Amino acid sequence: MNIPTGPAQYLERFAEQQVNCSQYALQKMGVDKTSSFIKIDEYMILCAPFQLGFKRGIFLASLSKQEMTFFQRYLNGIVGVSMVFNQANRKEPLKLFIRGSLAAIGPMKGKDNVGLLVVDYKNSPDDYVTILGTHLEYMELLRLKWEDFGKTMIKMTPDTAQLMGYNMYATITEPNKGGSRIQVFALSSQKIEHLESMNSPERAVGTAVAYQLYFRKYRIAVGGTIESATRLPTGIVRTQASLAFSPELVEIFDDYHFAERAKRLNNVQQ
Repeated sequence: MNIPTGPAQYLERFAEQQVNCSQYALQKMGVDKTSSFIKIDEYMILCAPFQLGFKRGIFLASLSKQEMTFFQRYLNGIVGVSMVFNQANRKEPLKLFIRGSLAAIGPMKGKDNVGLLVVDYKNSPDDYVTILGTHLEYMELLRLKWEDFGKTMIKMTPDTAQLMGYNMYATITEPNKGGSRIQVFALSSQKIEHLESMNSPERAVGTAVAYQLYFRKYRIAVGGTIESATRLPTGIVRTQASLAFSPELVEIFDDYHFAERAKRLNNVQQ
């Protein structure tokens, strides 16, 4: 039995998976956000990756309604995608050109002047496959760590905050409502417990919220769901919520546990 290696292993493991191109994903893959173009006939359209797969890419471009209507004539025609990647193991930027066909073009929902261009690749260069595959493999590892780091809540003391690189600033926001500051009491990769002022509401169980957590390494935006909210005798509201998967937050905990182990070892040696 032949076990695939190199780019082939990624195609076998992650064939149908896509990379949603958040700022975090683009940074990790080394995508140069100012150097992506789609060539349609003699036109070069500056674009930004929105979703990348091994067989298809979806890109964003600033296009008027008239331009989107104009480019409809090139549907199913041959196009080329140019992307530049800055890789740590390369001295020079990696420039890739991928041939494909224009499968669809249309406005992004809610943004009439932003076009979505879908390109079906004719071929995927090995370097491109390796970049995507390596990132998906890393996300797989982070999800395992997300489960592991979610088992224990860490109380946010000043010493813990310093070791974790937490800037002691966080906010909570509900849909269609303004945000308010919170005090993080305890945190894991999957849960947060926090305190709010006496004027804050006791949010119902199941309420969807969004958190902003400020660390030295990242400013993290992560979704949450309220699990409990109680008003303490002092009037302060104590809330616990589950957190969605955030690769940035998992990295924070990974760094924290490494630093915490190093600190313990240093104390033992002294």
